[in-house]
Amino acid sequence: MDLRSAFAAEPGRAARCTAAGAGWTLDWSKQLMQPGTMPLLLELARERQVPERFAAMLAGARMNWTEGRSVLHAALRAPGTASIAVDGHDVVPDVQHTLERMARFANALRSGAWTGSTGKRIRHVVNIGIGGSDLGPAMAYLALQPWRTPELDCRFVSNVDGNDLSIALAGLDPAQTLFIVCSKTFTTQETMENAASARAWLVSALGEAAVIRHFVAVSTNEARVRAFGIDPDHMFGFWDWVGGRYSMDSAIGLSTMVAIGPERFRELLQGFHAMDEHARTAPLESNLPVLMGMIGVWNSSVLGLPALAVLPYDQLLSRFPAYLQQLLMESNGKRVDDHGEPVSWRTCPVVFGEAGTNGQHAFYQMLHQGTTIVPIDFIAFRTAAHPLGRHRVLLNANAIAQAQAFAFGRTADEVRAEGTSEALVPHRTFPGNRPSSFLWADALTPASFGALVALYEHSTFVQGIVWGINSFDQWGVELGKSLAVEAIKGLEGTSTCTTHDASTEALLRTLRTTAT
Repeated sequence: MDLRSAFAAEPGRAARCTAAGAGWTLDWSKQLMQPGTMPLLLELARERQVPERFAAMLAGARMNWTEGRSVLHAALRAPGTASIAVDGHDVVPDVQHTLERMARFANALRSGAWTGSTGKRIRHVVNIGIGGSDLGPAMAYLALQPWRTPELDCRFVSNVDGNDLSIALAGLDPAQTLFIVCSKTFTTQETMENAASARAWLVSALGEAAVIRHFVAVSTNEARVRAFGIDPDHMFGFWDWVGGRYSMDSAIGLSTMVAIGPERFRELLQGFHAMDEHARTAPLESNLPVLMGMIGVWNSSVLGLPALAVLPYDQLLSRFPAYLQQLLMESNGKRVDDHGEPVSWRTCPVVFGEAGTNGQHAFYQMLHQGTTIVPIDFIAFRTAAHPLGRHRVLLNANAIAQAQAFAFGRTADEVRAEGTSEALVPHRTFPGNRPSSFLWADALTPASFGALVALYEHSTFVQGIVWGINSFDQWGVELGKSLAVEAIKGLEGTSTCTTHDASTEALLRTLRTTAT
């Protein structure tokens, strides 16, 4: 497959390979595909019953069969007039009730009606969570910066490393700080350790009675929330049909709502819903999640390409690649199918990325001239949230030029024609044929941002269906967590385990001397 030849042979290739929906446009003409490739991939999607499986998910079917759970993150952004049932119970009223409670709390905090224990206005909000309880809210807080209220500063703590919490608390006044502890079960090791240390920091300054005014919870475990000292009236719940990496538009997004306000948060949900509807109703030939999902199948399973670079040309989306690492790799990083049999094809690629143009001065060298071909998703916006001189023109010009360079490269003859010495010709030759998609919207807004996240959610689902795997469990994270329980005892000198391998025992013995 040669992209230069493909474009020369088909002048209308770009138009044929462009589709739009929910405010986003996708140009996939620079993928390594012949004209007949996508029709075959869409036939595969039909054969694997992607439309039917998507409809079943929206209807509350237990798509996460290994955990016996429905998968209904789409219900989190459904309009109040919708009806979506799980085991005969309409969950939409529950979602709307939670959103109303969140809105009341957010408005009270933003207006200053909610004060700390000393009567001072809350100025700082610290979100404590990990995984889906951190990546989504932290990413959204940065992406939606133009709509944040200046009266409140939000910080995010996830790593159990004490440095993370210490840095977040530096310079904060306990009397003006509120903590949002996000843990469905209120047992997550990292989250609860951080929450306990944050609680101790607060109590040392303001006393035990202050906890009730400075801590709220996003959880379903009322008993543990109450035992921590949080009033259950200040607990915001969600449901077992909301997976962690699909939860940023649930109560997990409380910090987002506090930052941007309930009205903008509703716009965010409307963007999610717009992409949900596009995914549900658009023909496969123009269905963005299906097209992107099948491009991923083609690159991973057919071409055998091991990675995906996500390159947002907007600084506000600089945390988006990290968010997608969990969404894609935790969802589809699986080696057995729905029947428990090893799959015989490559599934999820390694996902990485950086905001342009920073990445150009880091890893683009490998992407252009390295021995590993890496497919790329470019993301851009026509206009800037912060218009400033020629900055947006320069940014978008770089994105367009990079996509062009990856696709078409520069031949040895073209390099020679520039007057380059023969010794340097091989070094300045670019092979091209590096596949990419270009995804763009008119502007980054709460609505377009929500639609973008939903687009990747649904394209991930499409790939999981085609690969025959469960995209909604994550057993791969459990083994290390369970082994860590015994390792903790080993570092603290309380372990009686005698079955550690020699390397593990040596590491425990060595690091035990420095543990504090």
